[in-house]
Amino acid sequence: MHEMSLMESVIAIVCEMAQLNGASAVKSIRLDVGVLSHINPDSLLFCYEAVRRGTIAEHAALEINRIAGEGWCLDCGKTVPLDERFGACPDCGRYQVQATAGDELRIKDMEVI
Repeated sequence: MHEMSLMESVIAIVCEMAQLNGASAVKSIRLDVGVLSHINPDSLLFCYEAVRRGTIAEHAALEINRIAGEGWCLDCGKTVPLDERFGACPDCGRYQVQATAGDELRIKDMEVI
């Protein structure tokens, strides 16, 4: 379950940035998680409950936005939707597709008090 270490890193970054900016508490956190990232949102939520305790983010709400997979097909020369990493182009069926979106884990924003 790599989600535990990922969420520990997210909380560490959020708390550090909040404290550097003089905040006393984090009210909410929004994450972008790509569908190609191999990160399970339910596991992230489970880990979030464990790692936020005792931090200034202890009472913060967590929102996870799923980002669709997208790639650039070198054979078609166009942007196509991707359901899996290294998947075939849905238009031509070839595998010369470079992923351009959907593999991210990003702190989109946070609200502090």
